[in-house]
Amino acid sequence: MSDHTVVILLACALTIVVAALVGAAAGYLARRDHATYPAALTRAAIAFAGTLTLAAALTTVLSALLQ
Repeated sequence: MSDHTVVILLACALTIVVAALVGAAAGYLARRDHATYPAALTRAAIAFAGTLTLAAALTTVLSALLQ
């Protein structure tokens, strides 16, 4: 594998880890706010998906600007 491929894979892994941490934090805070388990899981999933969507949008914008 080239260095470029390794950097891309590490960036993807870091993005997924950050999104998982954001989702876990959202679920924890929802439970602390006395939400039910299904509601907390829904909030965590929305936060996870939102973080991945934001990362994808930023990547698209940056790649368009750099070309």
